[in-house]
Amino acid sequence: MFSFDDDRWRYRGGVAKAEVNLDFYGAGGRLGAAERKIGYTLDMLASSQQVLRRLGDTNSFAALRWIWFDSQASFDASRPQPLLPPASLAARSSGLGVALEYDSRDNIFTPSRGWLATLEPTFYSPSIGSDNRYETYKARALAWTPLSEKFVLGGRVDGRAARGDVPFYQLPYIELRGIPAFRYQDENVALSEAELRWNATPRWALLGFLGGGRTWGTGGTSFGDSGTVVAKGVGLRYLVARQLGIYMGADVARGPEETAFYIQVGSAWR
Repeated sequence: MFSFDDDRWRYRGGVAKAEVNLDFYGAGGRLGAAERKIGYTLDMLASSQQVLRRLGDTNSFAALRWIWFDSQASFDASRPQPLLPPASLAARSSGLGVALEYDSRDNIFTPSRGWLATLEPTFYSPSIGSDNRYETYKARALAWTPLSEKFVLGGRVDGRAARGDVPFYQLPYIELRGIPAFRYQDENVALSEAELRWNATPRWALLGFLGGGRTWGTGGTSFGDSGTVVAKGVGLRYLVARQLGIYMGADVARGPEETAFYIQVGSAWR
């Protein structure tokens, strides 16, 4: 990512080749087979491109986005296969979107003050190279405020949704430390998280965090029908680049089923 023209324009983008091994628990926990989960491998080539334009002299930006990826998903052949609509196994997705962003953070790596709020709808269509026609929506707000010279409080709210012939691996999921990626997926996701950072010394910091989320939509389930999944943990940070304000460290987090360890560079909230 980089900015130019006195930060009136910003660019974010990248191309990646990845092969990841994941577990699929089904949309809303409904796998459609006599199994709790089934492993799968996702082999994909992906590209994300975004150009942002500052609106006047404000902290607001308007953006154009293009998301493209070509993927192959293969389930563990030794296990009963999940019951999925054929359209959800689509290999290629290409989507265009617009976005609005507000960014008043004092530092893009490890903020201590300010907001980052985004609204990102993306529309996938065969007319632009996608196998399926579907939409994804994401809205989030991240905020940080200093409580004193040594304490910084952060808050995060995040909502996501998908509609249409959505590939199963594109369904929104609860993204919290302590919960495996793609563990809780459905048509809709809402989550919130709070984090308190104690700057114990000029270079060392300790933090604690607590978050919860819900998924709903499959089978007509509503927000009120779903239970809340909670995760919490602690972390340690060291200021590795004073001029850039980059902290690096590790988090230990506990979700409903397991404990996880994370290496962090900058804020855990992306």
